[in-house]
Amino acid sequence: MSISQLAQSIADSPTLVMNEKARQLKEAGQPVIHLGSGEPMSKTPVDAVRAAVAALVSADVRYTPTDGTPALKRAILRYTEDNYGMVLAPHNVCVSAGAKQSLAGILATLLDPQDEVVILAPYWVSYPELVKMYYAKPVIVKPEDGRFHPRMEDIRAAVTGYTKVIMMNSPNNPSGAVYSEDFTRELVEYCEQKGIWLITDDIYHKLVFDGSRWTPANRFMKTDFDEGKLIVVNGVSKLYGMTGFRIGWTLAPKKVQEVMVRVQAQTASCASALSQAGAVGALNGLQSSIENLRLTLQNSALVMNRELRAFNGVFLREPQGTFYCLADFSAYEKDSVKLANLLLEKVMVVTVPGVSFGAEGHLRLSTCGPIKQIMDGVARIKWVLDPESPNEIFIGDRKLVRNWN
Repeated sequence: MSISQLAQSIADSPTLVMNEKARQLKEAGQPVIHLGSGEPMSKTPVDAVRAAVAALVSADVRYTPTDGTPALKRAILRYTEDNYGMVLAPHNVCVSAGAKQSLAGILATLLDPQDEVVILAPYWVSYPELVKMYYAKPVIVKPEDGRFHPRMEDIRAAVTGYTKVIMMNSPNNPSGAVYSEDFTRELVEYCEQKGIWLITDDIYHKLVFDGSRWTPANRFMKTDFDEGKLIVVNGVSKLYGMTGFRIGWTLAPKKVQEVMVRVQAQTASCASALSQAGAVGALNGLQSSIENLRLTLQNSALVMNRELRAFNGVFLREPQGTFYCLADFSAYEKDSVKLANLLLEKVMVVTVPGVSFGAEGHLRLSTCGPIKQIMDGVARIKWVLDPESPNEIFIGDRKLVRNWN
């Protein structure tokens, strides 16, 4: 049996790999601490649960229109008007089984072999792999100043005649950076000038901490949306804690949406009718759970920052949103995969290697869990790495001795 070269070139998702390792440890009864998770602790909103249950009780669960149920598209359009100040039409919306599938559908629609896609580092792990799946070339742009905020001069230097798309994720996974209004304006104007598609992944757009502000890219468009080059991705997974529902959506010009629908019809048919009903409930229901989640994550980020800053040799740029931070551990170990495996082996702390996000020497740490888990997790990491830490530590009822320094 032979496997295609393309399929063999696609890397495993490191977040899913680490999630599986954490699951196996937990099932074995081990006191694992999961600092790699991308799932908020908040429960599914009750309005979403009721709507999904009502759809199930009806016993009439069928195929839906490929681009989403009318009820969900209406809810998305209302959400878009409220949060983006943008009035669109049903032909601009395509509902999918999660924001990742939305991105795959967009790239399948836009890309030809050898096209280039500019990806701003640090980036979500799936961006380069998705681009490669359509025989296009990911072009990674890292700020020359070493920060997590992109710079237009670096982007301009990376753009060539083959550049078809620029992908932007703010608030950013993995760094928690929120891109400035000035940068967003300049990027939108540049893409319009050059005729380059701009994809904005806005899945964390309301999880922004006090003192920072997220600005939607559409505010700076000089053309009508249907004539422009902007495509927006969003969904219910992060803000509403509905990761398992797998509902995302795309806002795109009509000419793009029509092709995306054809692509989706030949691959996934449609998103789950039950999940779409739940998403309607979430979008139309009480929204207080989002602010509660934002405040909880903001407090958790403060705790994570405090614990890491007391850790000699670790450098951290304070996150401005999301539920991640990207800490620089290169003073201890420059190989982030080696470091993540060491922490898992020695003290059962799950992290995600920074190399997967274009940030070697870093680890992505999640603030999704309880405060005690964050504090205990960092304490275990410190025990492994800091030679000034006590030689012994108790994890559960086991006493561990550091004998490898």
